[in-house]
Amino acid sequence: MSAHRVVIDVPGVRHGNLPIPMGVRVGKLVYSSGIHGMDPVSQEIPDDPAAQIGLVFRHMRTIVENAGGSTGDIGFVLVRLRDAGLRDLVNAAWVEMFPDPLDRPARNVQLQELGWNMVIHLEMTAVLP
Repeated sequence: MSAHRVVIDVPGVRHGNLPIPMGVRVGKLVYSSGIHGMDPVSQEIPDDPAAQIGLVFRHMRTIVENAGGSTGDIGFVLVRLRDAGLRDLVNAAWVEMFPDPLDRPARNVQLQELGWNMVIHLEMTAVLP
């Protein structure tokens, strides 16, 4: 491990056998890799879209907290959705994580085909204090 880059894990969640960490901290910046809705116990992606969405938001929180920050340090989130009809579920999880409308990260949503049973895939950037 480099003193400059610190690898951030989410216990039980992996990118298969790929040599990719769930996130990294470089100085005050925290970058996630693609965050998917893998259940850390079963290590499977559930069929239920609401369960996947809940898991990706939970994993995003874990990454920033394991880097030494909080969800208040998240500055940008890129959301990829398989289906635009999932926006209401995403917005509900978003408001739950970021309840203050004057203190939310920037966000972009893109629609795209996702593999491995995924309905949602996130990337985030945070800046620690």
